[in-house]
Amino acid sequence: MSNNKYDGDLEKFIKALFGNKKKKNVVDIEAAKVIKEKNNKQPINGRQFAKSAILFTAIFAVFIILIANIYVVKENEYRVVRQFGEVVKYEEDPGLNFKIPFIQSVTTLPKNLMTYDMTEEEINTLDKKRIIIDNYAVWRVTDPKALISNSGTLINAESRMEEFIYSVLRNELGQLNYDEIINDENSSRGSINEQVTKKVNELLVSGNFGIEVVDVRIRRTDLPEENEQSVYTRMISERESIAQKYLSEGDADKNRIEAQTDRQVKELLAAAEKEAALIRAEGESQAAQIYNKAFSVDPEFYSLYRTLESYKQTIGEDTMIILPSDSPYAKLLSGYLE
Repeated sequence: MSNNKYDGDLEKFIKALFGNKKKKNVVDIEAAKVIKEKNNKQPINGRQFAKSAILFTAIFAVFIILIANIYVVKENEYRVVRQFGEVVKYEEDPGLNFKIPFIQSVTTLPKNLMTYDMTEEEINTLDKKRIIIDNYAVWRVTDPKALISNSGTLINAESRMEEFIYSVLRNELGQLNYDEIINDENSSRGSINEQVTKKVNELLVSGNFGIEVVDVRIRRTDLPEENEQSVYTRMISERESIAQKYLSEGDADKNRIEAQTDRQVKELLAAAEKEAALIRAEGESQAAQIYNKAFSVDPEFYSLYRTLESYKQTIGEDTMIILPSDSPYAKLLSGYLE
């Protein structure tokens, strides 16, 4: 309540302030109204305001705490919940989840396939050749609780996986020759990559590391620099020896084929000549029969024909024949016919 005695009568307050003047100043009247309104206001209750502020602050703090302890699980990740450092559970289904404030904490592990590039390593083969292999592994997390319990972090899990892979590779490649390693399809032991993957997974399961190797691939195999030139020289010598062997075998096959072909040609020619001789003999026999049959009809004509045929065989350009003038052969030659 205001203690001003003029609270109930504005007109009296103005008269007391300005006197009984008939003419009033409008500005002064407005100022008097403002002063009266200020005097009529109730005083502020500080205790009630403090309670309201504390309540609002508490509600806001609870809201912040609730929001801070809600976590989201995505499709490609695990969310691991720890309580005082120990893993109590992990979530793998997508959605919203809640953890206990100030007691539990949440860490994330990948759920999808990951690729790990391994460092190069030198290995001795069965034929005593030193090679450098460069490979990679495709792996994933299968049990986050086991991974954290036995490895602690992803980096430690990858280190253990790398140790197992190189241990298995040394054992497997140490039982193979260099040619079988660089040509995996011709290996007598089957696919090297599949065998290494299988044995590494057996070691990981036995140690309960919570990870699985999907595939191990040898990306590249090289020779050490100090052995590279000597190996190349030996390989060239071996290839030249193999080439010479092929050439010798080719020449032997050529000579054998030529000899076989010549023998077959001679056999074919002999058979053909034999058959031709038989045909000629049969033809001459038939011709002789025809001649005999034809000449037996007129013996004199046959005698004349044989004489003329003899001229073809005995008389040439420089032939000189001395015959008696009364010789029938000479008469016939000189064109005397009776």
